[in-house]
Amino acid sequence: MKKIEAVIRPEKLETVRSALAGIDILGMTVTEVSGRGRQRGISLQWRVGEYRVEFLPKVKIEVVVLDEDLGRAMNVIVSKARTGERGDGKIFVLPIDNAVRIRTGDEGENAI
Repeated sequence: MKKIEAVIRPEKLETVRSALAGIDILGMTVTEVSGRGRQRGISLQWRVGEYRVEFLPKVKIEVVVLDEDLGRAMNVIVSKARTGERGDGKIFVLPIDNAVRIRTGDEGENAI
């Protein structure tokens, strides 16, 4: 099992969510986060002059998938979250040793 953590633009969340549902990946955790990458924030103009926003709003999607579903899930996230501009986000993949469904006590792949 693998955990996918994808940090994407907030406006791409619904597109990514529905595309994942289309390949039967339904369970996920979504968190509103802020951060910065190579774009180093953005400069904005205001009546009193220019100011810099260092941390931009993003959303982090966390999904646990079976090893055989990892490639499809990552391809869906990349294709649906991409704009081609800086700030599209990142995907991180982590190994999962075990999972437990609290309601039933199911473990491992049965808990996903």
